[in-house]
Amino acid sequence: MLENIKAVIFDMDGTLIDSMWVWQAIDCEYMARYGFEYTEDFHKAIEGMNFYDTACYFKEHFNIDKSVDAIIEDWHNMAHDKYICDVKFKEGAVSFIEKLKKCGIKTGIATSNSRELVDAFLEENKADKYFNYVCTSSEVTASKPAPDLYLTVAKQLSVSPENCLVFEDIPNGIRAGINAGMKTCAVWDRFSVHCDEEKKGLADYYINDFNEIEF
Repeated sequence: MLENIKAVIFDMDGTLIDSMWVWQAIDCEYMARYGFEYTEDFHKAIEGMNFYDTACYFKEHFNIDKSVDAIIEDWHNMAHDKYICDVKFKEGAVSFIEKLKKCGIKTGIATSNSRELVDAFLEENKADKYFNYVCTSSEVTASKPAPDLYLTVAKQLSVSPENCLVFEDIPNGIRAGINAGMKTCAVWDRFSVHCDEEKKGLADYYINDFNEIEF
């Protein structure tokens, strides 16, 4: 898997950290405020969207009488404490990253999450040192499955796309890596088990957790 790889780029939520439960809880709670119920179709509709686009979707489809910025602020307030206190790295993730660093392989994050929550999690877990570059979808032109996020991180790491390996937990994220011309590895997550076969069909590799990867 790591042959000829000079940089490994991680999606964050559901891939590097066990956090999708936070967003399902927030989505369910926020929908309930306006008389709607969470469905799997909804999750598929927003897959890969950045915060702004997701908030636009909420405002339009659920007829929310708030600005997009106000919706995003609500979500940040609801998520912040959970990211500080309850969200953890996935099984084997930290050990895997430490091995990559020892081997001289660069590491980056390409996430649809917000800069505020990403920074809060990394700071709380003293994990800034693990990554050479972090980019959020609010800092690029197009969200996943567009390749922008991954190409931006690769450029900042000074590594050609063909020498990059992407880890992702959802199909649109995997497509973003493929569209960037990178190798891809799908990661098991309990909130995307419904599309595991699709993930396996798209990605070059598939893992249940990072302990499975041999050096």
